[in-house]
Amino acid sequence: MTDLHKIFPNMYRDSVALMRLSAEATELPGIEMVSAIMATEANMALLAETGLLNGAPEAGPNDLLLVIQGADEAAISAAADYIENALNDAPKTAGDGGGPALPHSIETALGLAPAANLALISCPGAYAGAEAMKALRLGLDVMLFSDNVSLEDEVALKTLGDEVGRLVMGSDCGTAIINGVPLGFANVVRRGTIGLVAASGTGLQQVSCLIDALGGGISQAIGTGGRDLKSEVGGRAMIQGLRALAEDPGTEVIVLISKPPDVDVAKRVMELAAACGKPVIVNFLGGTGDAANLEEAAHLAVAAAKSETADLENLPRHSLDPDAVAKARAVLGAGQGCIRALYSGGTFAYECMLILEPLLGTVWSTSPINPDGLLDDPWQSRGHTVIDLGDDIFTRGRPHPMIDHRMRGERILQEAADAETAVILLDLVLGYGSHEDPASEMAAAIGEARDIAEAAGRWVHFVGFVCGTDNDPQNASRQAEMLSDAGVLLTASNAQAARLAADIVGDGP
Repeated sequence: MTDLHKIFPNMYRDSVALMRLSAEATELPGIEMVSAIMATEANMALLAETGLLNGAPEAGPNDLLLVIQGADEAAISAAADYIENALNDAPKTAGDGGGPALPHSIETALGLAPAANLALISCPGAYAGAEAMKALRLGLDVMLFSDNVSLEDEVALKTLGDEVGRLVMGSDCGTAIINGVPLGFANVVRRGTIGLVAASGTGLQQVSCLIDALGGGISQAIGTGGRDLKSEVGGRAMIQGLRALAEDPGTEVIVLISKPPDVDVAKRVMELAAACGKPVIVNFLGGTGDAANLEEAAHLAVAAAKSETADLENLPRHSLDPDAVAKARAVLGAGQGCIRALYSGGTFAYECMLILEPLLGTVWSTSPINPDGLLDDPWQSRGHTVIDLGDDIFTRGRPHPMIDHRMRGERILQEAADAETAVILLDLVLGYGSHEDPASEMAAAIGEARDIAEAAGRWVHFVGFVCGTDNDPQNASRQAEMLSDAGVLLTASNAQAARLAADIVGDGP
């Protein structure tokens, strides 16, 4: 194995763009691993922890650091050339005679687009707070995509946002749809009268896509960042979003989405929701609220928008009838009784555990809902295991699994080789920023996994769902068709997929 470390001084690129470029370069012949990152202290520490960096390179947080591991120097050199060409393939500036100069500050950008009212901040976390402060003081709402922003900075930003009447979405806000424009990892959904405020990116994506599938539409979809409903932050973004949607003439129904908030914050949000004057659907997974899961929240919202009552009791349990479930059980061998859920979305993993534990008992995870279910080794499953492969544990030095499916493919093969595995449960999240054709990657891994299981005289079921729409760049129907052709038992939602997996290994319907 040969490696290369290269520094590009004073070169900044967005984290999502770097993740996609790293994923593309890793597919080149002879390449084992590529990591293109900004050389912040936190990023270099992560690379060192994963063994991709030995010693401290002479790079600063304004520099771009490239690390490549490959079979030989020729492969690495080709990959380095590929990446350098991509990094240098940027729009020309006025100095090059190619058009207007690109702005280098929020102030300059606002001068070029004085009607703008929102700044999307995506830079290293150590600097993101300061840039967001500038945007707020210039009268802009903020979507803070950056992670690694301190809790203290988030509180200060949202406090200032309250003072100046501006919304702060984030930090670590990966998804929003504002005035019909998808931001971050968002999906293409029809416009409508249902407004969402979510402290969960994939939760927002699932509910907005299900609303679209049910014939409804989205007025606004506001992300808050995952820490917003902690006591320290006070739910400031969710409360601002709720108030904004209450005053928005284009919004008739409001949906609030989160994992369980801190008790004091939940109380305040619920009180404001009850008094806002519009129907509010509360989906605090595992906590208080109107909906037990994301699918129910979508049905409740669409029904409310039609002034109807949702028939939650008759929602499908999943896509298989009892006879088909019995046949699925019958092909499993002795000792095959475990579910291995490999998610790219943390909220999906959380929702799955909420469904599985009452049906099957202990579910193991790196982020369990029951502390007794904490995995000792995140790289080795035991019993029923549910993991979020987008967790920092798994993405150190690697792109997010919604962008790069190689890590999940490797884990699929590992689980298929385990004699206890009966069902491998998967999500497929589409939208802007995600892999351009994820089902093809997943289908290839599933085919290889089936060969591994069949060579050992076993059959492994694959259960999954697609979170997306036909208007997404990847086209949800086309992605679903590829997965179905690969033998995946597809359902309409994560909740249905979790119940189907439980019924195959358990004693349910």
